[in-house]
Amino acid sequence: MLNEILTISGKPSLYKLLTRGRGALIVENIDETKKRFPIQGTDKVVSLGDISIFTDEKEMPLREVFLAIEAKYDKKVIAFDWRKASNPELLKFFGDIIPDFDRDRVYPSHIKKIAGWYDLLVKYGENDFSEPKAEEESSEKAE
Repeated sequence: MLNEILTISGKPSLYKLLTRGRGALIVENIDETKKRFPIQGTDKVVSLGDISIFTDEKEMPLREVFLAIEAKYDKKVIAFDWRKASNPELLKFFGDIIPDFDRDRVYPSHIKKIAGWYDLLVKYGENDFSEPKAEEESSEKAE
């Protein structure tokens, strides 16, 4: 599911991929407006499924980070006020969720962005953080 959720450089919020058009992606804003519009090939677009964070051992996919947050906050929005938190508070908050994250390469701004994305996805019901392989296997079996 995270492969269909996009972040677009220079634009706030997250976007759901609806379809691919001629030279453009058709996306829908994940918020109450549900505004649809095309994204041209010149825009930098990244799927949340392609994002990972650094840990001491390896890179952890964002999906696994979201699952850890979901487990801690019982599938609800984050109770911690991450918007107004100081940098040490953000690092402590994230350390409680992912104890072995790389503190040299994961910045407080990254933590705020991840928390914001998680809250947005949960608030608007886009919180299916399951493995994409399971979806592909079920479609292959159907064929």
